[in-house]
Amino acid sequence: MEPVEIIEDGLMLRPWRAEDADAVYRACQDPDIQRWTSVPRPYLPEHALDFVTRSSPTAWAAGTGAEFAVCDAATGELLASCGLVSIDPGLGSAEVGYWTAPWARGRGVAVRATRAVARWAFDVRKLRRLIWQAEIGNHASRLVALRAGFRIEGELRLADPAPDGRREGWLGSLLPGEVPAPGEPGPAGPDTLEARRAAVFGRPQPVLFATATAGATAEAAELRLRSLEERDLDAVVATCQDEQTVRWTSVPHPYQREHAEGFLDIIQAAWARGTSASYAVADPADRYVASIDLRISPADPLVADVGFMTAPHGRGRGYMPAALAALCAWGFTTLGLARIEWRANVGNTASRRVAEKAGFVFEGTTRAGIQQRNERPDVWVAALLPGDLR
Repeated sequence: MEPVEIIEDGLMLRPWRAEDADAVYRACQDPDIQRWTSVPRPYLPEHALDFVTRSSPTAWAAGTGAEFAVCDAATGELLASCGLVSIDPGLGSAEVGYWTAPWARGRGVAVRATRAVARWAFDVRKLRRLIWQAEIGNHASRLVALRAGFRIEGELRLADPAPDGRREGWLGSLLPGEVPAPGEPGPAGPDTLEARRAAVFGRPQPVLFATATAGATAEAAELRLRSLEERDLDAVVATCQDEQTVRWTSVPHPYQREHAEGFLDIIQAAWARGTSASYAVADPADRYVASIDLRISPADPLVADVGFMTAPHGRGRGYMPAALAALCAWGFTTLGLARIEWRANVGNTASRRVAEKAGFVFEGTTRAGIQQRNERPDVWVAALLPGDLR
């Protein structure tokens, strides 16, 4: 396959040259490129030279890849890498891959380059499909794919996961006729909910703060809502073995250490996917006193439900109403939620008091509303809107 140049939307995409090696080496020192791509770690000057003088030209010659240096069309400055890998001429399919140099981010370079490569692949190379893959949690790459027209269609286990990454990846596809025209904003633009949440879930989980008081004369306690950690798991196990937790929640019974370890993995994966935020509530000494979760509805992205449990030694101190109010405020202001729902088994008056103190409005009872081990008890339902928050 003969290398080509593409000029589109302020970019020049051209084959790699030996003189690009220094810029490639400099770009690939970036922690995000090393974290989310398959470049060698540590990335050495010889890796960059091999890429631009041997690996990329060999792929072009063999027809197995078409990798472009993405440059500013006016100045020639190297901005990014974008191209096709794993070309299957029989199937008419290829995978797209890209990275943006740290000095070129925030300018839509990857989106413009991916659209240009896709148009060339469909119009000139007559491919019938492009696919995109990224490790779950790589929200920046996901946004680029969405803005380039890709449809995110599911998940798959990665063939070559990063040593410190997740084994699951997102999968998307793009067909001819689906590439937005140059200059079109496309889906998942900067002002969309998708972009807003990608900025949240694409970063480490933030710490939230709350002030709790158990009564009018009680001393205020400053609480931290932080990521659940390995050091918290013994307290989680003890909480989930408590008879009140067993009675009112659906935690496994009997609860063992492996359940807590599995729970930690589940909530970390959910943050990476952008589907929920789970927090440990820590007292002023940074000891675990509770867990609280905010789970976004798969049916309505503006709705979430909340769940919580308090360790026996943390009850009666006003910790959970304060933590619940803090988490819900964050959900409304940062995630753009319009409604947060609370459910609890009928009779769980302690949980109901917590919800009502945070401003939740009781809405009724759902018969057989939840699966709890081998039963389906009736549940109370309440909801919080942004104006209800206390």
